[in-house]
Amino acid sequence: MKNAVSIVLAISLLLCSYSGSQSAVKNSKASVAEPDEFPVPKNIPGLLFYIQRDPNANTIIYHLNLDEQGQLSRKNPVDAFWIRYTDGGERRDLNYLQRKFAYGINSKPLGNATYELRSVAYSKMPLYLRKDSKNEYHVYANINKKECILSRVFIRIDGGTFWSPNVLYIELKGTETATGKTVTQRIKPV
Repeated sequence: MKNAVSIVLAISLLLCSYSGSQSAVKNSKASVAEPDEFPVPKNIPGLLFYIQRDPNANTIIYHLNLDEQGQLSRKNPVDAFWIRYTDGGERRDLNYLQRKFAYGINSKPLGNATYELRSVAYSKMPLYLRKDSKNEYHVYANINKKECILSRVFIRIDGGTFWSPNVLYIELKGTETATGKTVTQRIKPV
């Protein structure tokens, strides 16, 4: 579980750096939305999971990377981009630094259409991209010691600085593969 905290802390630092509004961080105590009050990305082909955090609703989307023929890219099966809800829901590609040092995903084929995924920001926590019984891809993670299909990561930030945001908690949310129930886990950083 320490690995999950570390990966999300690394991601939170980098997400906070792109928030676009340091004043929003300073004023975040005024009106704090709960994770389920943030917008849920809709109508995104190949959506795998997304990351949201304070101080705004801007969201990083992780989706299947398909080629022109609709086939999964073997070299880079997962791609990421921003939905800038604070800019009217505009989609923006990640820039080079964000892809290479913050939000990008490295993948390693394991065979049988399965890939091990590792965040470029923190490579110690593996995620797995694989097909389910309906032949659809999902990202699998361990949430509350249960195998789950990861759907959302939420990071509650209350101020701090660019290099050291004050992370109050990290919430992982997914669907347990064995039961179909929603599983969430809040992790408080040490």
